[in-house]
Amino acid sequence: MSIKNASAINGSEAAARPRFLTIAQVADELSVNEHLVRGLIKNLELRAFQVGGRGQWRIGRDDLEAYIATAYERAAQQIAAEPPSEGEVE
Repeated sequence: MSIKNASAINGSEAAARPRFLTIAQVADELSVNEHLVRGLIKNLELRAFQVGGRGQWRIGRDDLEAYIATAYERAAQQIAAEPPSEGEVE
């Protein structure tokens, strides 16, 4: 595959993925419930903003990816500090 074709595919994938996500979409991506996502927003762990007269929350895809990267870093630090016992990791 040429670089030009790879670039076109990556561009179309980016176009298919929305820049901003709803709480429901973020919950689906993380495989958690919406209540947990709202808690992450309230605790300032996940950046979000409100739009429209009804104040619907939106989360930037980049903000979600940053949250995930931070979660991986925290997990790595926890494991390094105290490795899990056998059978503890699923």
